[in-house]
Amino acid sequence: MVRDEFMKLITENGMATLKELRRISMNKDPDEISEFDLLSIRSFDDKKFAEMIGVKLNLTYIDLTKAKVQNSTIEVLKRKYVIKHRALPIQITDKKIIMATFDPTVIKPSLTPLGEHLKKPVEFVLTNISAWQKLFTRVKDSVDDLVSTVIEIKSSTGDEDIVKEEDIGQDVVTFVNRILADAFVRKVSDIHVEPYEKTFRVRFRLDGSLQTIYSPPKSMMPAVVSRLKILSQLDISEKRKPQDGRIKLSIGGKPIDYRVSSLPTLFGEKVVLRLLDQDNLQLDMTKLGFETKQLDVFKKGIHNPYGMVLVTGPTGSGKTTTLYSALAELNVEGTNISTAEDPCEFNLEGINQVNVRKEVGLTFASALKAFLRQDPDIIMVGEIRDLEVGEIAVEASLTGHMVLSTLHTNDAPSTVTRLLNMGIEPFLVVAALNVVVAQRLCRKICINCREVDSISKDELVSCGFAPASANQVKAYKGKGCEVCGGTGNKGRVAVYEVLEMTPKVRELVLRNASSDEIKAQAIKDGMKTLRMSALTKVAQGLMTLSEAVANTASDND
Repeated sequence: MVRDEFMKLITENGMATLKELRRISMNKDPDEISEFDLLSIRSFDDKKFAEMIGVKLNLTYIDLTKAKVQNSTIEVLKRKYVIKHRALPIQITDKKIIMATFDPTVIKPSLTPLGEHLKKPVEFVLTNISAWQKLFTRVKDSVDDLVSTVIEIKSSTGDEDIVKEEDIGQDVVTFVNRILADAFVRKVSDIHVEPYEKTFRVRFRLDGSLQTIYSPPKSMMPAVVSRLKILSQLDISEKRKPQDGRIKLSIGGKPIDYRVSSLPTLFGEKVVLRLLDQDNLQLDMTKLGFETKQLDVFKKGIHNPYGMVLVTGPTGSGKTTTLYSALAELNVEGTNISTAEDPCEFNLEGINQVNVRKEVGLTFASALKAFLRQDPDIIMVGEIRDLEVGEIAVEASLTGHMVLSTLHTNDAPSTVTRLLNMGIEPFLVVAALNVVVAQRLCRKICINCREVDSISKDELVSCGFAPASANQVKAYKGKGCEVCGGTGNKGRVAVYEVLEMTPKVRELVLRNASSDEIKAQAIKDGMKTLRMSALTKVAQGLMTLSEAVANTASDND
């Protein structure tokens, strides 16, 4: 609804007449008329109006169409408050939050309430309605707004649910919808629905850590589990065996997938759901966390006409995202790309993706062999788990194909020795391997509550900073606020160790050198270890020192 004060300001300054304002309200409920309707008035120039009012009221005008505003900044204020105060957060500093509005009459009445709500001083700037509207489209709905929009996307088989929704109970259906919508809004990676002897809880994995979000009555547990199994088309009568399924939903009109796993435990079935949201998939490798030189080496490696590029790290370290970003970079019309995955998590247009299915004999090895008969240019295999897959991957890379894959090792140099220990000959590893990338996902400091952390120079040096650098480093931490749920962290960033197979590294591999020797030489050749990369992020104020150390604990450099 348009504020009367704002309407008065428009007419007083000759930007629109009362007759024109009445015209846009015809056939509309007054409560449904928004400021965006003003853009339909031909005589109303919203940019000219904003610039003029800015000069008249001594307010700074900013052209939001040219501003780069991070999603994490916009999300500081919930949608209902954005609408109420006509205010959008566009910049957060250590001392204040800068809000953009198109309506100067809201500034004075909103300053104190917004400052108290955000627990930080607020400063307003003026912008025009159309630019504000464009940025407003990036404001997320709240969980309450989305619960009623959760709609199941039925499978192509058209099978009817064995148990009807009314048999489960509307309260349970609504509660499950809330869990799924809440996970979507918070951008969690996993949902854990866990039964215990006397309690029942729902935890979300957010930024790598599990947090208890709901603790419903234990009596709800069977119905909640049944509802989730119905949605994922699992057998609700089978409670003694693990089952896997998938839920396809529309939330707020947006298609979302949840990969579902049920597991019999002592006090009932535990259900874990992995949220697969295509919008959360970061395919721009310049935004993953690579430093400039690291990215150059990685890009050079994947753009070779043949060879092998390996990505290594523990489960949940973002290896799939890094590989998908490489595939997106290489995905052009003149290239044939095939992937073998277990399972395929995201659909990539223009790429031939194959789900590994061991029960029918479709393994990584058999898929790789089939790919080589499909005229491939680029092959991605989910993981090199054994000698057979390793040998086929090496053979493919030596016969004119680019091969991308993953391994589970602690760092990049030990990946090379892992291949040798599998039984692959050193000369084949040297000939095939272009680049090895090791990575970790680390929690970022919440920009809304970031503050300087009191860490001594000796502590900085003991963690890996050079004494000269330690004098200049200012470490930060998150105090904890509403935006980050009191954790002090918001979002994650990857840290990388990129090993290029330089001539001297290749010589060491041919001599069956240890991973420590390879690592020492790689550092001489310019490689930054995981610890070095993490400390760079600390110096940039992106993560805490404790986070950097915890995620690179095996790295003594």
